[in-house]
Amino acid sequence: MDRIQVVLLMEKQGMVPLFFNPDIDLCKQIVKAVYDGGGRLLEFTHRGAFAHEVFASLSRYIKAECPGMALGIGSITDAAAASYYMMCGADFIVTPAYKEDIARVCNRRKVLYAPGIGSLTEIQTAEEMGCEVVKLFPGSVYGPGFIKGALAPQPWTKIMPTGGVAPTQENLTGWFDAGAICVGMGSKLISKEIIANKAYAELTTKVKDTLALVSKVRS
Repeated sequence: MDRIQVVLLMEKQGMVPLFFNPDIDLCKQIVKAVYDGGGRLLEFTHRGAFAHEVFASLSRYIKAECPGMALGIGSITDAAAASYYMMCGADFIVTPAYKEDIARVCNRRKVLYAPGIGSLTEIQTAEEMGCEVVKLFPGSVYGPGFIKGALAPQPWTKIMPTGGVAPTQENLTGWFDAGAICVGMGSKLISKEIIANKAYAELTTKVKDTLALVSKVRS
C-alpha cells in the first residue's frame, strides 16, 4: 500500500495493534487472530535478534493469507533498516523519534513514515518532510491534552498516540475526544498472558471488542 492508502486505513480502523515475538509460527497465529477480529493494520516491532527474518516471513504470510492487511515495522532507528524492511514489504515505518534520513528514504518510496514526536517543532519538521501521521510517544507521559493543544493551531495534523493506550472506554474516549486519528496499542491488547497461553481465540474476541469500542467512542 502507498502512504495515502495506509493513512486512510488508519483513519477508518482507529487502532494499530503492535507486538514482537521471535517465534515465527506464533507470530503468524497472532496475525491471523488479529485479522479474524477485524484488524487490518499491524505493527511488528524491531526489538530482537533476527527480527528481520520473522518480519519477512510475516510479510509473505499476510500477502497470501490476510488480504487487505497493512503490515508495518516499528522501533526503527536508521535509514538502512527502514530501507531493508521496505524491501521486505513494509507498508509503513514507525520510529520512537523523528529521523530525517528515514523520512527521506520513506518519502522517496511513498511509504508512510510515522515518527515519534514530543513538540510542535518536531511535528512541523516531520510534516515538512512528508510525514502524513506522527506518533505521540510515550503517550502516557504527554496525555490527551498534548493532542488537543497541538491541534488548536494546526488542525490538519494527524496524531497517533502510542504507549499508555488501553482498551477501555475511559482511556479511548480521552484520546479520541482530544483529536487522535488512531491509537497504537501493544501489551494492553496483545498481552503476555495471551502469548504465553497461545489464547488466539481470546485475542480475536479482544480485537473485535476493542474495534467496536473505538467505533462507539468516535461516534
